[in-house]
Amino acid sequence: MSSIRFGTIAAALVLPLAMSGCALIGGGSTPLDTYELTAPAGGENAPRSRTQILIAEPTALKALDGQNIVIKPAAGSIQYLKGAQWADRLPRVVQARLAEAFQRSGRFGGVGKPGEGLAIDYQVISEVRAFEVRVAGAAQAHVEIFVRVLNDRNGVVRAQRTFSASAPVSGTGNDAYIGALDRAFGQAAAEIVAWTDTRI
Repeated sequence: MSSIRFGTIAAALVLPLAMSGCALIGGGSTPLDTYELTAPAGGENAPRSRTQILIAEPTALKALDGQNIVIKPAAGSIQYLKGAQWADRLPRVVQARLAEAFQRSGRFGGVGKPGEGLAIDYQVISEVRAFEVRVAGAAQAHVEIFVRVLNDRNGVVRAQRTFSASAPVSGTGNDAYIGALDRAFGQAAAEIVAWTDTRI
């Protein structure tokens, strides 16, 4: 990634988590900046249904199924953001924040993840197809998530759709890249919640 220079600026909306103790175990390597995503704010006075939904862990190709943060310098080319990582495997981070977005919406009787014991009416099954910063030309974050709403009682797919969102990178450095990814994800997550509510 010699063609991309990464600086360091103070985090604004997305704060790096300190994990220096873990990063330095067994050697003197420089600790990685570790990042989370944020869930979009809930709607005000949203009508609540009695429907209970389960947010399954998304699937993803191997390049996205880890803690590396994907940078695309050109179509068909993948690199990873230097000195940075997600707080967990990206599908687990997306699952947690999608569940939080559904909970914050106030539109559903219950929202949970597998193993939490809810009597589920519908499953929200997703696939992370893109979660990257494209740096050819003006740097821009791009998120694409394919979603299926599955009736848990009969296994019938109620609806399915691909959600895409982009956000420009403002500034330089790792925090600027993650901030753009967070904004793109927030837009996609808000659309997923609103769309799901109209389909069940």
